[in-house]
Amino acid sequence: MEKWLKDLFPVLDIEHDCIVSKAGDITVAFELELPEIFTLSDDDYESLHQFWVKAIKVLPKHSVLHKQDWYLESTYKVPESTGNESFLAKAANKHFEGRPYLSHSSYLFLTKCAEGRKPSSSMFSNLLRPHVAPEQTLKPAFREAFEGACGQFRQIMTDSGYVKMKRLTADELYSSEHQVGLLERYFFLNGAGKQKIVRDMDFKDGIKIGQNHCHFFSLGNAEDLPALCGSRITYDKYSTDHTKFPLGFVASLGLMLPFNHIYNQYIIVEDAHQTIKRLESKRLRLQSLSAYSRENTISRDATNAFLNEALSQQRLPVKAHFNIMVWSDDKEELKDRKNGVASALAQLDATSKEESWGAPQLFWAGIPGNGGDFPMNDCFDTFAAQASCFLAQETNYRSDPAGTGIRFCDRFGVPVTFDPYDRPRAAGLSSNLGTIVCGTSGGGKSMTVNHILRCLYDQGAHCVTIDIGGSYRGLCELVGGYYYTYEESNPIKFNPFYLSPGDVLDTEKKESLKSLLVALWKQDDEHLFRSEYVALSNALQGYYRKLEADKSLFPCFNTFYDYLQADYKRVLESQRVKDKDFDVDNFLYVLRSYYDGGEFDYLLNAHENLEILHQRFVVIELDNIKDHPVIFSVVALICVELVISKMRKLPGVRKILTIDEAWKAITKSGMAQFIQYAFKTMRKFNGIPNVVTQELDDLISSQIIKDAIINNSDVKIQMDMRKFVNKFDKLQSALGMSDKGKTILLSVNKDNREIFIDVGGQIMKVFKNELCPAEYFAYTTEGKERVKVLEYARRFGSMEKGIEKLVEEVTANRN
Repeated sequence: MEKWLKDLFPVLDIEHDCIVSKAGDITVAFELELPEIFTLSDDDYESLHQFWVKAIKVLPKHSVLHKQDWYLESTYKVPESTGNESFLAKAANKHFEGRPYLSHSSYLFLTKCAEGRKPSSSMFSNLLRPHVAPEQTLKPAFREAFEGACGQFRQIMTDSGYVKMKRLTADELYSSEHQVGLLERYFFLNGAGKQKIVRDMDFKDGIKIGQNHCHFFSLGNAEDLPALCGSRITYDKYSTDHTKFPLGFVASLGLMLPFNHIYNQYIIVEDAHQTIKRLESKRLRLQSLSAYSRENTISRDATNAFLNEALSQQRLPVKAHFNIMVWSDDKEELKDRKNGVASALAQLDATSKEESWGAPQLFWAGIPGNGGDFPMNDCFDTFAAQASCFLAQETNYRSDPAGTGIRFCDRFGVPVTFDPYDRPRAAGLSSNLGTIVCGTSGGGKSMTVNHILRCLYDQGAHCVTIDIGGSYRGLCELVGGYYYTYEESNPIKFNPFYLSPGDVLDTEKKESLKSLLVALWKQDDEHLFRSEYVALSNALQGYYRKLEADKSLFPCFNTFYDYLQADYKRVLESQRVKDKDFDVDNFLYVLRSYYDGGEFDYLLNAHENLEILHQRFVVIELDNIKDHPVIFSVVALICVELVISKMRKLPGVRKILTIDEAWKAITKSGMAQFIQYAFKTMRKFNGIPNVVTQELDDLISSQIIKDAIINNSDVKIQMDMRKFVNKFDKLQSALGMSDKGKTILLSVNKDNREIFIDVGGQIMKVFKNELCPAEYFAYTTEGKERVKVLEYARRFGSMEKGIEKLVEEVTANRN
């Protein structure tokens, strides 16, 4: 005989955002935001556990804490297209679209049972009999008193800093035409979203909801529980000989179970006085029967120990039950899932119990708001501290809004967006934007920095990169940037005298040109006199006036030199300036090598790549000139002038200065003060200074790194450091890293393309820098691959088309 669900449904109504059951119970529902998995330390887990215990103690007697965690098989959906995505962004979206992962939602239902109601059992629940709400349920004082206790519970958990609790409203609990409510989701096993699917329910042979066969596994008997429990366990996969990586005690029942399941956790707070009295009576009965059975003796001793601990340590006695519901529409697949649950419970040293006769009652008690009808004979006596160990504590990595930050993947391979700069700073978790990237050769640091630069470039940032090794050439050519490098057939060229249309010779430009001219003219130990400074200022002023008057002149060092030889010498003669005040002939002689026909006549007379101020991607590669005493010093000065100009002339625009390994050459050339200046000042101009190094000893021994960079770098990105585990203490001290950071960092595995990011010592996470094939070819630093990419770019007309062809060939070979 068919029965209508509305006749058996235990929920009477939802009033004042509270679920009212037909038995008279009132439930307040919350959605929880839990800490992210793989980000907590031993102390964090212990602290979070203590907050749960404190919160449970504020619940009134005859209350039920029902925590319900949903783990659903889902597929990744890329953010909605804006139509302006770059070539690499589109390729990455295509690569990650539809990737399977396990989504997680956590809910908490706090239920106050009606006064005087009889406890339910697996043989007699409201699945078999409906109720009429008791009179006290309808009284506002009853609800308000319980909501006050729930408010205290919420405040305690929120103050912990680990958990956020959002009160669910009636609209979120009930379904509407725009969304599926929580009650309907549970009954029909619907995923979160707008699509409604109504399914039949059949309890004749197990539980069947639509085509899904459901099975329950429970921990409801003390004999099935692990001998020891705690707030966390050691996760061997991420541990080392020197560190133990912690996970929540029941993490194996959560995100580690890679299929659809619901983990229900019940903690029932009864009248503590009555519980102690009942157990005392039980102890006396066992005492009188202990002579007849060894089992009675053991039970007596266990009960006695329980009572002693409750009284001596002021423990809160509770009843608890935990169960897992798994389902599948394929019976063969369901067998594998049942084995997976049994294996997960075995990791806890617990014995799995597959429910059969009691499964319908467990399913019915899992209805949001029906925790008060949980079968009490399926519970076991324990303390709140022990019961709290079985609460699921972690969730997936959360993603920052699309269009901000950098796209990485979490350790399960799910794409997430992470903003290490603006959001942490706005939240007070970091104070500056300085970044240091450290990793051994082949550890993936160049790939990571390329990816960061590309993501920020797509968001409108200006990127200036000073490199040694050519790691950024592919990306630079792909985005149409300026790439400066020295080759004998095509030497490096700049034009610091060029002004973009609309620009004027302001004080900053004039000072940078004077600094360049003085560096070319004077030795480090030579003094610049005030008269010489004035003469150079006047020369630059006169030169640019001539450029305005004669539009046929092209601004460059050659025409400036011509102006000095002819026009400015006459000016000096008319003003009777003596050689001791400004020796123009000496100046012209020293700088003759930069003039047409001189040894370095190419260096300051470029006719292409002139809009360097407004070009958003600039790479200056120093590999072939890092030891050249003349060219390198000139290029270093031009780099400084470029960065400062972007800082001051592009207000509101994000600027990124990346110095990859070149920082060694720059500091040797006396440019250490510039690095210090950049790390201390760029944040004021919305700038990010970023230094990349691969040697551990650089971080430990370099005073420049310590004083100028580390102290002003709240963002630290590090690769696999396990090869340095035996001398890690020095690195930990140099970086000011906590033991928590050390444990998380040493879990990084470069074979999985993992990286560790520390933001202000407050946010510490490991990400996978997974790249789609197009991104890989754009960023690759492998010699043979890089040559092939450039060859394909020349053959097919552009870097984009060359990469597309390479990806096609690689995909075809794999298939």
